[in-house]
Amino acid sequence: MKVKRVQETKINSVDFENLVFGKTFTDHMFLCHFRDGKWQTPEIKPYQALTLDPSASVFHYGQAVFEGMKAYKDDNEKVWLFRPQENFKRINLSAKRLQIPEFSESYFFEGLNTILQLDQEWVRPGSGNSLYVRPFVFASQPSVQASASMEYTFMIICAPVKSYYSGGEINVLIAEEYSRAANGGVGYAKAAGNYAAQFYPTSEALKKGFQQIIWTDASTHEYLEEAGTMNIFFKIDGTLITSPTNDRILDGITRKSIITIAKHEGIPVEERPIKISELKEAHKNESLEEVFGTGTAVVVLPIHSFSHQETSYTLPKQTPLALKLKEKLVNIQYNASEDPFGWRQAVN
Repeated sequence: MKVKRVQETKINSVDFENLVFGKTFTDHMFLCHFRDGKWQTPEIKPYQALTLDPSASVFHYGQAVFEGMKAYKDDNEKVWLFRPQENFKRINLSAKRLQIPEFSESYFFEGLNTILQLDQEWVRPGSGNSLYVRPFVFASQPSVQASASMEYTFMIICAPVKSYYSGGEINVLIAEEYSRAANGGVGYAKAAGNYAAQFYPTSEALKKGFQQIIWTDASTHEYLEEAGTMNIFFKIDGTLITSPTNDRILDGITRKSIITIAKHEGIPVEERPIKISELKEAHKNESLEEVFGTGTAVVVLPIHSFSHQETSYTLPKQTPLALKLKEKLVNIQYNASEDPFGWRQAVN
């Protein structure tokens, strides 16, 4: 791998106490091209703009997938990753669905470790501080022919971040018209187009005072599936319920980590379809105790209320399970507790 370091770091110009999520980037970036049927020699270079042909296939046919992961620094200044193998497997799963060649595992982890070593000062210790790591791949062949590209670019960029939502709780709108994904589609993949299609319905919800949408199934709009860019959990009568993954729902790494921790703590967990009508009935009979979303950016985020068919349903102020599970997960991520599951990986 070729490595070219920056001549002068820009870290001293960054206000780490007032970061806007995903707006500030570290000194270096990882880059690897797919040409002539194979991935070429990867390189790390100073973070900089790219030059692409206007006919680059990604602009016209949307072949692009990405991942979201984080690096954490403990009190001894050691940097850790959380379940990076899962991110690697998922980006290749997403790539395969969009006819993008799978990326080399050795290139991925060598690049990931090297860029984190080079930019380790950008990873700040302390709860809420982390380095958001964004691997992504896109079609870069200059061609407007309606077929899969023959050239691709794989990259990793990093951004220092603090908590994604500063408000602590959000209000959500249950979708009645729009859908995030359909059967047989690409909902399970982290395809760029999935997120583009969410922006308009979400903007309409924002105008009404909501922060996110709870997506429902495309066929009937009866079943609850995801919340914005998060997986979603419901605690009803002491049991934690979440929708099972399928070709519409992203297999979230935080989601399955929360399920594992909950089971480890002796909390009943059910992965099954859940209807809006069941949720509303549980609210009515007061068996609905908590609703929260999970994801890399937010970790665990309590939901204060949900709205459906012009009626709002407020949840209890206390979210003890959500906060307990978040604390357990965060302590593993920051090397502040034992890791009984072997999830934590040191950056060497």
